[in-house]
Amino acid sequence: MVVNLLFVAIMTSLKNGVAVILNYCNELPRGEENLPAVYRMINKDNDVIYVGKAKQLKKRLVSYTKPQKLGNRIQRMIAETAKMEFIITHTEAEALLLESNLIKELQPRYNILLRDDKSFPMVLIRRDHPFPQILKHRGAKKTKGDYFGPYASTRAVNESLVVLERVFQLRNCSDSIFSNRKRPCLQFHIKRCTAPCVGKISEVAYEKNVASAKQFLQGGSRHVQTMLEKDMAIAAAKRDYEKAAEVRDRIQALTKLQQSQTINIGNLSADIVALYRGGNDKQVAIQLFFYRDGQNHGNRAFFPKISSGGDMGDNGDDDIKEIMASFLAQFYRDMPPPPEILLSHPCDDQATLELALTQIHGKKVTISVPQKGIKKSAMDEAVKNAKWSLMRKTADEAQTSKNLTALFALAEQHNQMPGDKLSRIEIYDNSHLQGSNPVGAMVVYGRDGFDKKSYRLFNFDARRGGGDDIAFMTEMLTRRLSRAINEGPPLPDLIMLDGGKPQLSAAIAVLADLGLSTQVPLMAIAKGVDRNAGRERLFFPPPAPSAAVPEVALALDDPLQFFIQRLRDEAHRFAIMAHRKKRKKDIERTTLDDIPGIGAKRKRALINHFGSAQLVQSAGIADLMKVQGISKDLAEHIYHFHH
Repeated sequence: MVVNLLFVAIMTSLKNGVAVILNYCNELPRGEENLPAVYRMINKDNDVIYVGKAKQLKKRLVSYTKPQKLGNRIQRMIAETAKMEFIITHTEAEALLLESNLIKELQPRYNILLRDDKSFPMVLIRRDHPFPQILKHRGAKKTKGDYFGPYASTRAVNESLVVLERVFQLRNCSDSIFSNRKRPCLQFHIKRCTAPCVGKISEVAYEKNVASAKQFLQGGSRHVQTMLEKDMAIAAAKRDYEKAAEVRDRIQALTKLQQSQTINIGNLSADIVALYRGGNDKQVAIQLFFYRDGQNHGNRAFFPKISSGGDMGDNGDDDIKEIMASFLAQFYRDMPPPPEILLSHPCDDQATLELALTQIHGKKVTISVPQKGIKKSAMDEAVKNAKWSLMRKTADEAQTSKNLTALFALAEQHNQMPGDKLSRIEIYDNSHLQGSNPVGAMVVYGRDGFDKKSYRLFNFDARRGGGDDIAFMTEMLTRRLSRAINEGPPLPDLIMLDGGKPQLSAAIAVLADLGLSTQVPLMAIAKGVDRNAGRERLFFPPPAPSAAVPEVALALDDPLQFFIQRLRDEAHRFAIMAHRKKRKKDIERTTLDDIPGIGAKRKRALINHFGSAQLVQSAGIADLMKVQGISKDLAEHIYHFHH
């Protein structure tokens, strides 16, 4: 009986959704029904649940009025639709771009969402100095120079930089360090820099190394190696064996970098996008390999979020086409694409995607599915990696579920679970050095692992805290939970504190003051004997004010022990990282920061000219005026500030 009533309710909702869409279909203004457009489906709570594009708007709306031909996910979406909004566009490519922008901004429930939208690192050879610097770069391309990449990870770009420094010996130091060197640094002595800062190489010779580095990064590795072999032969003929050995080491480093390729791909410059569908066809992994000028710049796995409502649907290949198209539109919205994008499966609107990406980035982009040859071999490897990454993710999710269940049961034993699940765990820690530069950290763990977008830092006034961990913990929890009460961020299902009984007592007092004692569960984790990892003790609030604090010690080989350690260690890592940044900034602070009218640009110009803030402090007005951007009035202002 209950099942029948549920079925009737679902069918009624679906019928109502179809009626809403059909009404909009009939009311489309004449002349707009066959135009490209972007549409938004909105539920009764006024939340956008889906953003789509249409080559012909009316035709797309009509397809939604026949839900029996559509998959489960789309049927649920139609059933929830209460109203719609439309934006007519001039071209289908414009509609595609607008759709990807709205998906990124609104994160609709029924869209396929790309959750990992981090920027990717690149290699930058600067062009704003006579002796260009080589360095890792991430973000907007504001610095004048040549950019190479992207690389899949920081590790990949760091490994390439180490080899590039050994082979081409370009400087990696900042301009301020460069201008103040009096003798070569360690990089010169270990053969990773030619020490242009102290005149060990001419500008012409250094520029030759820069040109070779650029040629290598653009795919000319064979030509560069041939040149180095000639240099080694010439040095050997002159019996300059030390020079010959140095060039030999550079050739070996270059060969090692070339041998890191698993497949001989020639001079291929392409992104390989491989999709694997598993988990009873309910999960998808996309493995993306970056190849630039014949070099493998690494790979990254993505797990698109299909829908919080369940499976992808029943349409097989059509679903995969939609997933692939949505991934490409969202990923390349800001990421510059290579000339060629290779896919494991065809995608929807391929021609429109090619046109849109060409328009965005100003260069021709082609999308294809390789069928044979080197490209097909590279694609097969990428598909294997996609399959393995999905298997690892599935195994991790299963273990996470077990860990959350075990933690829930443990907390429930001590009357600490007012809810029925653990969807949001918040772990707190603070870090300082004898009370200086104190900072608090909150990390969040959910059913999908660590939710780094929800991490928060808390800055404390060192003068008020006096290095008191308990005071810092009290302030941090008060600020976080007060905001939750006043502004509505979700309350955690469990608060975990890095500390023992004192931290737990502070948290109990905060919850009591805010009236949350029965709403937010607590536990504290303290290091064991001799602060030995693996012998941690867990503390829970006492069942009564006069009762003893319950204390639990898990077995050394208990998986829950490792899980709790992992949560605590992540909070500890995040807190220490923030503290070190704050301390470094404090150390680098100079008297120039306190002078009104001196911003970062003028501060940098002064330090680059004089070498240090102390020398700026002792400089005269005439000397200060020699710095670019420092007028007579400003020079007098700086001088009188220091004197």
